[in-house]
Amino acid sequence: MAKALVLYHSQEFGNTAIMAEAVAEGLRDAGCEVDLFNTNEGRFNMVDFPGYDCVAFGSPDYYGYIAGGLKTFMDDHYIYDVRKGLKGIIEKSYVLFYSHGGGGKVKDVMQRIFRRIGTLIGEPVGSNGRPDQQVLNRCKALGSELAESILL
Repeated sequence: MAKALVLYHSQEFGNTAIMAEAVAEGLRDAGCEVDLFNTNEGRFNMVDFPGYDCVAFGSPDYYGYIAGGLKTFMDDHYIYDVRKGLKGIIEKSYVLFYSHGGGGKVKDVMQRIFRRIGTLIGEPVGSNGRPDQQVLNRCKALGSELAESILL
């Protein structure tokens, strides 16, 4: 069974967490085993990253930038990839989702920063404030699309 990671940051309003659950649902429905990890609760252990076949990244828009926990993940990714040569650290299919309060500029930053991971699948999904059913349906479809990209 393919294994997927949904790595996100969510705290005060929980909007990104709601989206993360919808992405995870799409991945599960398509046949993936899914682990969710909120960087607000701790630092992801990069040694575990090679065990995943694909990853979904979610962030709130903080002044047009990603949340600090996701930036820390990418710093760690760089160290393990370049300095430590951990096998399986790069070249994963991934998707992006984000929440914002009206700006949404984090989308461009996410597309630039996370491209080091591997291959972007689908179009990033954004939500202005609390995600409505249409956004959640798009998140679920994004999870399914990610799963299909690795299960073919």
